[in-house]
Amino acid sequence: TTILLRIHVVSKHHHNKQNKHPTMFRQAASKLLQPSSLAAAFGISGTAAYLIHSNDSSTAVNSTHLVKCDAHTNDLLHQLHNKFDALQAQLTANSAASNENANENKIDVVLGAQWGDEGKGKLVDMLGMHYDICARVAGGSNAGHTIVVEGIKYKFHLIPSGILNPKAKCVIGNGVVIHLPGFLKEMQGLHDAGISTQDRIFISDRAHVVFDFHQEVDGKKEHTLGRNKIGTTKKGIGPAYASKISRNGIRVGDLHDWEYFEERFIALANATMAEHPSIRIDIDAELAKYKQIAAKIKPLTIDTIEYINDSWSNGTRVLVEGANATMLDIDFGTYPYVTSSNPSVGSVLTGLGVSPNKLSGIYGTVKAYCTRVGEGPFPTEQINDVGDHLGTVGAEYGTTTGRQRRCGWLDIPQMQYSAKINGFTALNLTKLDVLTGIGKIQLGVKYVDAVTGESIAGMPASLRQLYKVRVVYEEMDGWTEDISKCQRFEDLPVNAQKYVKRVEELIGVPIKWIGVGPGRKDIIYCDV
Repeated sequence: TTILLRIHVVSKHHHNKQNKHPTMFRQAASKLLQPSSLAAAFGISGTAAYLIHSNDSSTAVNSTHLVKCDAHTNDLLHQLHNKFDALQAQLTANSAASNENANENKIDVVLGAQWGDEGKGKLVDMLGMHYDICARVAGGSNAGHTIVVEGIKYKFHLIPSGILNPKAKCVIGNGVVIHLPGFLKEMQGLHDAGISTQDRIFISDRAHVVFDFHQEVDGKKEHTLGRNKIGTTKKGIGPAYASKISRNGIRVGDLHDWEYFEERFIALANATMAEHPSIRIDIDAELAKYKQIAAKIKPLTIDTIEYINDSWSNGTRVLVEGANATMLDIDFGTYPYVTSSNPSVGSVLTGLGVSPNKLSGIYGTVKAYCTRVGEGPFPTEQINDVGDHLGTVGAEYGTTTGRQRRCGWLDIPQMQYSAKINGFTALNLTKLDVLTGIGKIQLGVKYVDAVTGESIAGMPASLRQLYKVRVVYEEMDGWTEDISKCQRFEDLPVNAQKYVKRVEELIGVPIKWIGVGPGRKDIIYCDV
């Protein structure tokens, strides 16, 4: 038997001999849908209380029977009435808080979960249609995103790929180091392609400048390392961050005060030549060049910290486009074979100037296999026919450098490590189509010491240890069907579905998007 409770109040002004039917003011308990039920309700009015009963839960108040209660029952009903009042107040407060959180403005983030080149730009391009601002927060022109729209290929290095959304504004945050001649060239390329950038791109006045001599220093350092080279893009990113940390760097906002810029540039140039005698800088020529550049850059330079936070407060939707990836993070990556910034979730806070409570969705982008550009350990690398297949079918060449990427199987311990650091709320699994045609697919599920055979927990900080790990693989059946036209998860071949579900299970993060081709719309959305 199901019991339904209702609380009723009878107004003193309306409760009389002619009107003995109490007026219902709230339903205090849930009704469970059962074939038969017993309904009980209480009416309270001043010193009088009534038990209203019926063996039909749908019985209306005006057809129920009233029985006057004794004083003891009356007191109990008053206590119950007060407790329900308190309960309702608490529920109302919780509901208001929930509604407030539901309407709270948030900032979503797209990050690289492996060693870069995972396909972040494509997701940003797709999601960007639903955001008002798209922002970069770390790195520089060492990052590259390729987007294919209606057969046209767009390559981005500094400007967020959200620029392809004609309604979106783009922000280059304070954590980015920016080569201004390269930035202007990229803007010109967009203009030539018919993409409007007018009043749509803003640069933080706190972002540091990458100069040509930074790039020269980068190249010479890499050459000096010889066989121990890092494998940098030689875009001057590391030396620019070094200038920033050494506190002799120059910020974009300094261009607004030419005398100050000139003073700091001369000091930085002289310090660079003193440290690297083989590098000569024509200071007068560089100053003349930057005086011309300043005229173009100053109108784009703003206080992005105020801009982003004010926009967020006014309901603007913000999407952060991560550059590079977690395994290239200078703190968490395979140091020293890393980039010079923090391309994990922390850079959103320090590189954009926002507080943690403003972040919402944190989306990790991961290939269905794994790639790496440059030097450094790569536990699941396949220097064989599998690696050749992945590189050829996946067109694995760097957007920024054109270098061929190293290819291998998906590394689950690495992804678990990345998920732990970033707190991904969902994953974007890209290039599943590249695995088509491989008879047996391997998943790297565990690291063990190659000598002792003991399991290794987490990601080794020591490169010596990481180079020596042996990967334990789990084998899965592949598929031969073309999946490029699949639009729903159910459309995928059974073995492809099994692969996706197994990856999701092992990493412990739901997969929300699945890439099945290079085109802008070649993505399956999973409702998670």
